[in-house]
Amino acid sequence: MSEPKDFQKDVQDLERKSASAARLFDVRRIIGGLFVLYGVIVTIAGFTASDADIKKAQDVNINLWTGIGMLILGLLFLLWMWLRPTQPPTAEDIAEAVADKE
Repeated sequence: MSEPKDFQKDVQDLERKSASAARLFDVRRIIGGLFVLYGVIVTIAGFTASDADIKKAQDVNINLWTGIGMLILGLLFLLWMWLRPTQPPTAEDIAEAVADKE
């Protein structure tokens, strides 16, 4: 009689691991993280730009503005991921997909 409970526990463990893997490899996390990282680097370059560098860009601190834009975009991706997390497929979804292939 303990076999169904063990099976249910195994299924629940696999579903939990699947959900963790789906969140870990969400492409929004990777893109957002990279944009935030590069945005910080470019923003720092904008703060340390010399007058000659700014003069070359027609008196616009392009590194500063690009870095801020990258930071905003990266944070929007991370906010999107936080507000609408990915849902791993349920057992029913997988069963339907297998049935459709047959």
